[in-house]
Amino acid sequence: MTEWDVKKLRILRTLRDRGTVTAAAEALHLTPSAVSQQLTNLAGQLGVRLLEAQGRRVRLTDAAHLVLRHAEAAFAQLERADAELDGYLRGEAGQVRVAAFPTSVPALVVPAVRRLRADRPGLRVRVREAEAAEAYELLAAGEADLALSLAAHAPSPRDPGFSRVPLLADPLDVALSAGHPLAAVPGLRLADLAAEPWIYGGSGPWSAITTAACEAAGFVPEQAHSASGWTAILAMVEAGMGVALVPRMASAERRGGTGVVLRALAADQPRRHVVAAVRSGAEEGPAVARVLTALQWAAAERETAPRGRTPGPAPTVHRN
Repeated sequence: MTEWDVKKLRILRTLRDRGTVTAAAEALHLTPSAVSQQLTNLAGQLGVRLLEAQGRRVRLTDAAHLVLRHAEAAFAQLERADAELDGYLRGEAGQVRVAAFPTSVPALVVPAVRRLRADRPGLRVRVREAEAAEAYELLAAGEADLALSLAAHAPSPRDPGFSRVPLLADPLDVALSAGHPLAAVPGLRLADLAAEPWIYGGSGPWSAITTAACEAAGFVPEQAHSASGWTAILAMVEAGMGVALVPRMASAERRGGTGVVLRALAADQPRRHVVAAVRSGAEEGPAVARVLTALQWAAAERETAPRGRTPGPAPTVHRN
C-alpha cells in the first residue's frame, strides 16, 4: 500500500498555494533545500513525479494535483478528528482565535462574545483585528480558527480547504453634510450622486466596494479626497468636502456630531456581504460551532434591530 506522509503532503499543498519553493519555505519556516528534499522524498514514496521544471521555477504535475485532490479530504477529516478530540478532552472549555475585519469587531464579534460569556464562561475567544484579505491569510496559516470578513475577499465556495457561513448583507448608506441640497430629498438613489465629489480610500477593499457600487449605478465616482478611517471620512463629509458610502455597521458605532446626514438609498441600495469561514471540518468542533452560532445570532439581531440600535444583552441559552 502507498505510504502517505501527511507532513510532506502539507508541504506540497503549501507549494501549490504559494507558487514557489522559496515562498513555501518562508511560510513553513523551512529552508528551500529542505522543502525540495521533502518533496523529493514524497515523490519517491508515492512513485510519481510531483514537480517539473518551468523555466527557473517548478510547477506541479497532473499527478501532484491528483494527490492533492485526495489529500484535501484527508486534511478535512484530520481537522474533524482534532475537533472531536478537543471536544472530548475540553468539554465546555477551550479557546477560539477569531480574525475579524475592523467594523465587524464592535458590530458582531463583541455582542457574540457577550452572549458566550453569559452561557459558556469557560470558552475563551481571542480576537485579532485584521483587514479583509488578511483574515483569511491568518486562517490558512493556522494563526486563526475563524475568519470574519467580506464575501468578496473570502475563499471560493468551491475551495475544499474552507467552509463558509454567510452572516448578513450590510447596507451601505450615503453620508452627506447636513446642509447638502440632497440631504432631505425623498427617494434618494445612488445615481443621483453621480456628479458629486467622493471620499474613499486610495486602495484596498473599501475603495473597490465604493467604485463597484457606483459603477453598478451607472457612473464612475470622482475621487476628490482619499481616506481610510471613518473619523477622517465623516469629518470631511461634515465640512462639505464630498460624499461617501458608509457601511451601516460602521455608522451604527458613530458617536457625536450632527453635521452629517446618513441616508438609506432607494432601489439601488448597495450592500456588502459578511461571511465567516473556518478550515474544512473545523466547524464540527464544539467550541468553533458555538462561536459561529453566537455570530449568527449577533448578525440576525443586527438585521432585525431598528436602524441605529446595536444588539442588546443576549438572553442566556440554557445548556442541553
